Amino acid sequence: MTEWTSELRYLPYEKWNATYKENLKKTVAQSKWRLAYHIQPETGLLNDPNGFSYFNGKWQLFYQSFPFGGAHGLKSWAHLTSTDLVHWEYEGLALKPDTPFDSHGVYSGSALPIDDQLFLFYTGNVRDKDWTRHAYQNGAWMDTNGTVTKIAQPLFPEDSHYTDDFRDPMIFPYNNGFAMVIGAKNLEGEGKILTYFSADKDVKNFKQLGELTFTTKPLGYMVECPNLVFIDNKPLLLFCPQGLDKNIKEYDNIFPNMYVVADEFDIANNELINPSSLANLDEGFDVYATQAFNAPDGRALAVSWIGLPDITYPTDTEGWSNCLSLVKELTLKNGELFQYPVSETLNLRQKQTKLTAGTTNIKSTAYELAVEVPAGEVSTLTLFANEKNSRGLLLTIDANHGKITLDRSNVGIPFAEAFGHVRTAEVSKEKNITVNIFADTSVIEIYINQGERTLTGRFFPDTDQTYLHLKNIKTASFYHLERTNN
Repeated sequence: MTEWTSELRYLPYEKWNATYKENLKKTVAQSKWRLAYHIQPETGLLNDPNGFSYFNGKWQLFYQSFPFGGAHGLKSWAHLTSTDLVHWEYEGLALKPDTPFDSHGVYSGSALPIDDQLFLFYTGNVRDKDWTRHAYQNGAWMDTNGTVTKIAQPLFPEDSHYTDDFRDPMIFPYNNGFAMVIGAKNLEGEGKILTYFSADKDVKNFKQLGELTFTTKPLGYMVECPNLVFIDNKPLLLFCPQGLDKNIKEYDNIFPNMYVVADEFDIANNELINPSSLANLDEGFDVYATQAFNAPDGRALAVSWIGLPDITYPTDTEGWSNCLSLVKELTLKNGELFQYPVSETLNLRQKQTKLTAGTTNIKSTAYELAVEVPAGEVSTLTLFANEKNSRGLLLTIDANHGKITLDRSNVGIPFAEAFGHVRTAEVSKEKNITVNIFADTSVIEIYINQGERTLTGRFFPDTDQTYLHLKNIKTASFYHLERTNN
């Protein structure tokens, strides 16, 4: 497509012809930036992860999908399953925009096993004849055969105290019932998180508890994708405050993904007790809409959209956009949040090679690189470099000042330039710094000190950028990683 008109963006799924869809697959398959082991769309656009859960002996994961091109259009939920959180099977589109209460898009939400079914909770986007938007909070049931049946009516009515920016319900078990948080904008144009509760298993009996109290600071004009999970009985709130004043918390991306850790969730008073200040979930370029849940094995698991709203990416013109992060385990150490790929990710490792300082043509775009920089030293790595090391993705690890800097200004095709080319994460000064880098063709996830800080981003290298240059590195462990995508 050369121009995505509103008519095309909202064209019903059944009106896209088979020839167009087949040609789109061929175009996408020719992209030099397709990924080896990250979740990516077969065609079209991927954005928010949804419905992350464990049901019927498998991990269940959904994501918002517009399968007809690299644009935001009429959304559905694509469905994936896994037995190990690393190898994912595509199960097709689970929720399509095909009812009066989701006619203009199946927007984000969550999932929860209830008895022998998986309950899917989502926002339906609807436009009336005047193109006025309405947001409905809808439900559906998925059985053990994967058959999805939508609940005929919204689960609770629209709230006149809030605008049509009212979406992304996240449900979780609490106090022998169900609690739910949802993002909203009030009539004064302020971003809020609302809490609901149901004392029984009837998902149609949610009662609103009001606005969740966890900060006295204004949260911009809208809060998206709130998630409340518990680690060592302490609540962790993830959320995306759009339009947040940077004097409250500095961030560089168009919109931030943030978190708060507290001592307790006081549902009676609808507040988080002794909350931390707002913190960035990721110090990199492209993390948004992270979804987390408390898994039945005791872990708090999370997955992020690696992409951002209102940003144009180079693959958009190739008919596909964006990807999901590796699945991460969330832990607390001395009250501080750590994120690190789940232990199952080790199964991706194949051949290991020890590297020393210099330039290596690694002949791989799908790898993990583990390095340690001793206290007081500074090391630089040029990832996806050209042979002369004049271009590449530059990572500087300064163990003297405790700074890790990622610079994508000189690798491949530039994009999102208005938001800068450099991101920096900070840790303790004058201490050893360990870094694990997961590189995958056009995406990078960097985990510092086993997840004390993370830096995630997209980049789009040229075809000759297949080299790795290490400076002031004594040794590094290089692992080829399994290609899980077809």
